[in-house]
Amino acid sequence: MPSSLRVRRTIALTPVATLVAALGACGGSKSPPPNTDSAATAAAAEPAGKPLLAYVTNEGSEELTIIDTRTDSAVATIPVGTRPRGVKVTPDGKTVFVALSGSPRCPPTMPDEECEKLKADKSKDGIAMVDAAARKVTRVLPGGSDPEAFDISKDGGTLFVSNEDAGTASIVDVASGKIRATVPVGKEPEGVRVSPDGKEVWITGETAHNVTILDTETGKKLGEIEVGQRPRSITFTPDGKRAYVTSEIDGTVWVIDAPARKKIAVLPLPKGSKTMGSVTSPDGKRIYLSNGRGGTASVVDVATDSVTASVPVGQRPWGIAVTPDGKKLYTANGPSNDVSVVNTESLTVVKRIPVGKLPWGVALGEAP
Repeated sequence: MPSSLRVRRTIALTPVATLVAALGACGGSKSPPPNTDSAATAAAAEPAGKPLLAYVTNEGSEELTIIDTRTDSAVATIPVGTRPRGVKVTPDGKTVFVALSGSPRCPPTMPDEECEKLKADKSKDGIAMVDAAARKVTRVLPGGSDPEAFDISKDGGTLFVSNEDAGTASIVDVASGKIRATVPVGKEPEGVRVSPDGKEVWITGETAHNVTILDTETGKKLGEIEVGQRPRSITFTPDGKRAYVTSEIDGTVWVIDAPARKKIAVLPLPKGSKTMGSVTSPDGKRIYLSNGRGGTASVVDVATDSVTASVPVGQRPWGIAVTPDGKKLYTANGPSNDVSVVNTESLTVVKRIPVGKLPWGVALGEAP
């Protein structure tokens, strides 16, 4: 196994009954009458409204942690399978998809020859479907070899999955549970992102140092773009005019004219950054980046294409997500086994939430 296949970051319980009762009690807008009963008091203390949940994949402990973003506390943990990494939530919040891999995890400190001796169990590869209401895995879809990252089509019916050890992308039909097509892409593919109009899917090739563009309907290859060394993720502006591609080895983010498929700029990140995950703010004015071994999250101003701030968040942040109102940012910090919550106005960490072992990805969705 090549060294670049290694994980380079260092990213069964049931729901608590009292929490469920508390959420039910908080459905109305009026405050409950005074009550000395401890259960009623606990219920009254819970925030009202339908919660936004953060789902965090814990690669080392093979589970999914659920965080209620109103209180920024973990409320449940679900066992999901081997090496969970990529994670996405359907728009209705009913299903959480999690990429699982039977390929061995080789820490950065492990020599190549030792890593290559470890055997893969391909029977454990797949995309787990988690029923968000029942909080359990209901099905495992095929995801090709060593699925790591993926994205979902606009209609929610198709998954586009990167197969790092095979140099391919798998296009998976959710309804039938079958792989519709397997398409060669850049060597060691990782980051996957569907364009805002839903017509294209962009996939990074870590050791090809490029992005491959596919037609989401046909799977046909539409083009390639050369970018920096070891591109890890992609995010678009809401209008689809620009794409931002992170380059881990360079510690940069590449700004791409998406329709023209040409580089506009290369933005350097703070010294020591190993740029990994990326997400666009809901208003499209900012790009947020996680900087891996740099231990920070950076802010790119879209209007000026400049890095305006960097915030220390934790050890080797990878997964990154922003709330729909744009007020909070979440980063999954691998070796510290926690998630940082960043106030995007003050750009300060307001809380660190303990999760499972080696958190990798984070995705947000409304409670079902």
